[in-house]
Amino acid sequence: MKKNIMGKAIYNEQKEKIGIVEDVIIAPDKSVSYLIIGAGGFVGIGRHDVAIPITQIMDQNGRLVMPGATKDMVKSMPRFDYATETAKRDQFIAFAEQDIAKAKTKIAELEKKAATANAETKQKLDQQIVAMKLDVASAEDKLAAMKKASAKKWKEFEVNVNAATARLQKWFETLVN
Repeated sequence: MKKNIMGKAIYNEQKEKIGIVEDVIIAPDKSVSYLIIGAGGFVGIGRHDVAIPITQIMDQNGRLVMPGATKDMVKSMPRFDYATETAKRDQFIAFAEQDIAKAKTKIAELEKKAATANAETKQKLDQQIVAMKLDVASAEDKLAAMKKASAKKWKEFEVNVNAATARLQKWFETLVN
């Protein structure tokens, strides 16, 4: 599919060329989700890429058509930039920090419940709190190690941080309410 569409022109219904397919974004389910269209410019100079949802493009007898589009409209769309490794790393860190913060909030909630619970429930809650605190400490340590790594080496730590935050997420599903 990608090879068949790359470099193809996109037209509007008046048969005016409004851009060229520069790239294709594939969703996790392997379907095409966006076309990256080169907009504006002349012979690549002054051109910027825009992401167009595939749902806005129609195939009309082998011609790709974006109904209602104009060159100016496409040119005025926000610029599409590929995520850099640094941006991916920052996003990964942010998600891990959110999971850790959520776990700390959950621990605080459990500690409040344990304070007023009967002996049997308190014992179960205390066990969960201790185990969860260990998992939080592990996740924090692995994340701290990852943050110290260079931007090029962060991927080496990703698996360990993923495993640690996965354990935290498992807690969210299995905690005694």
